[in-house]
Amino acid sequence: MLVGMGLATWFAQRNGIDPPPPSAAQERAGGTFPDFTGSPAIAALLGYADPSIGVVGENAALNLSSVFRAVSIVAGSIGGLPLRTMRGTEAAKAARVPSFLDNPGGDLYTPVEWAELTMVHLLLHGNAYLHHIKDGTGRLRALHPIHPSHVGTEWDSTRPGGKRFEVTLLTGEHHSEVRTETFDSRTMTQIMGPSLDGLVGLSALTCGRLSLGTALAGERAANRQMRNGSMIAGLVSPADAEADLDEDEAKVVKDAVNRTMVGPEHAGDIAVMSRALKFQQWQMTAADAQFIESRVFSVDEVGRWFGVPPHLLGLTEKSSSWGQGIAEQNRGLARYTLSSWTGKIQQRMTRLLPAAQYAEFDYTAFVRPSPEDETRLLIDQMNSGLLTQNEARAIINRPPLPGGDTPRVPAGALDPNAAKPPAKEGAP
Repeated sequence: MLVGMGLATWFAQRNGIDPPPPSAAQERAGGTFPDFTGSPAIAALLGYADPSIGVVGENAALNLSSVFRAVSIVAGSIGGLPLRTMRGTEAAKAARVPSFLDNPGGDLYTPVEWAELTMVHLLLHGNAYLHHIKDGTGRLRALHPIHPSHVGTEWDSTRPGGKRFEVTLLTGEHHSEVRTETFDSRTMTQIMGPSLDGLVGLSALTCGRLSLGTALAGERAANRQMRNGSMIAGLVSPADAEADLDEDEAKVVKDAVNRTMVGPEHAGDIAVMSRALKFQQWQMTAADAQFIESRVFSVDEVGRWFGVPPHLLGLTEKSSSWGQGIAEQNRGLARYTLSSWTGKIQQRMTRLLPAAQYAEFDYTAFVRPSPEDETRLLIDQMNSGLLTQNEARAIINRPPLPGGDTPRVPAGALDPNAAKPPAKEGAP
């Protein structure tokens, strides 16, 4: 089993730089990248003008529930779409044909796991690298994803595809041996997200490091507040400002208040105390309310980074502009978010298939309307002659019926299969 090295370690060894250990804050946050504030050279190699900004590791980012949910929604939705291999052109009806894409992960991954893992790499890092696995005859039989942080991509006009992929690997029984393997388009496929140079895609963790870092800071602040902050309901003090309660008297007052006023069994009761006391309720301050609003805003911000509507991230108090019904919202998600990713995967997979074949994700089940709307639509399509009865039954997984392969003729239309009337005598 091959295990990749971290990105910073790879850069450091490649350029003769000693990588610093992760900072204490990043270790608490679960980050996998070191702190670059003590190593400007590594920060410069990674393209950070300000090394104090650093990076947000994938483990730290996924500690945010909004990031985990957004990545799960997009990756899971695409993972659930069947990936078909089709043969045909626009002029001829396409037909499905078998290929290695029926099980692209081979024996290592199921089709859903393969698509999800590929999408997680694309969503977080902007790149997915798929190692070609071939059988004894040299035919492609599987594509195994390699973590993007283990791969270095460089231009190389001498190699097929114009790129060279250098993968740093840990091998051996205890993963103690380091070696580098070189790949090109014959042995590895790169699926790239939005890019500035065409060499590598843009990483959401890198581009969104300020937004994600702010959200992580809010999570840590909330955690410290819950662990160390004051959570009392109110404060009891003597009505006379000059009177003081000693420790024993304070304990007696507290026990009496809790015994006679706290809990649902005392709702509506009248509490009687033996001395004059003043109760001040502990209320949320404006700063506390603003802090809660900032955490809500961070969830909305994460949704913008990953193209996921707020209502799917739990912000149900906001009205959705993605449609009214579930089917309409799914179509909006498919059109504006999923299709941009599946289009990139389809085109790269098509390059690995024989001529006249192409890869295609099947969105039929994802955008399927409600059963009532689907039935009404199928009936309209049958009555208009667009579908035969058996074609409509196949869509809803029903067996064919005898004589159900003849399309209906719409009312008022001429039947193309009907016999033509005999021509009149003397007609030209």
